[in-house]
Amino acid sequence: MNVQTLETKRLYLRQWQPSDLAIFAEMNADPEVMRYFPKLLSATVSDIIANKCQQLIKDNGWGFWAVSVKGNLDKGVVENCDTYIGFVGLNQTHADMAFAPCVEMAWRLHKNYWGQGYATEAAQAALKFAFEKLNLTEVVAFTAVINKPSQLLMQRIGMINTQDNFYHPALEPNHPLAEQVLYNLTQQQWQKLAVKPRVFLKK
Repeated sequence: MNVQTLETKRLYLRQWQPSDLAIFAEMNADPEVMRYFPKLLSATVSDIIANKCQQLIKDNGWGFWAVSVKGNLDKGVVENCDTYIGFVGLNQTHADMAFAPCVEMAWRLHKNYWGQGYATEAAQAALKFAFEKLNLTEVVAFTAVINKPSQLLMQRIGMINTQDNFYHPALEPNHPLAEQVLYNLTQQQWQKLAVKPRVFLKK
């Protein structure tokens, strides 16, 4: 399968590289980054997840892409500069989700890169790919009800709260993260959005 790499003004959404794993493990062991996840992850588990993401992209051509920053734009883009900052992308939802089968969008960035619009930029690129290249009819995103930062990002990229909350099947109902909010965006709604990001496919 031809692996699709997306390029935006500041970012690459690309296949995972061995050098990404240590930074990803650092993220997954950081209480701030993992605030809205059930637990911190060991380096071993983190590597397993990264390798799975890599394999799914290899098999399908797309998935949870590794996101890297091109360079310091204040000084001009640095040729071949590639600083890994996390992942953003698309994935088939688990079969035990009430709204499956469908494709979900998710993200996780290193805290040093929060607040700079990188997650929004990468998520917009992934949505454009989903609707214009994969021709999906809908993309969903979900998170814990208490995770307001992720919900704000969903809103910034045009997603809509379905008002159809659910309890995550992997968590006990009384877990503070169990109740989830479900957002979605249809291809038709995407086409009506006023601002479309410039995204390039790199071979």
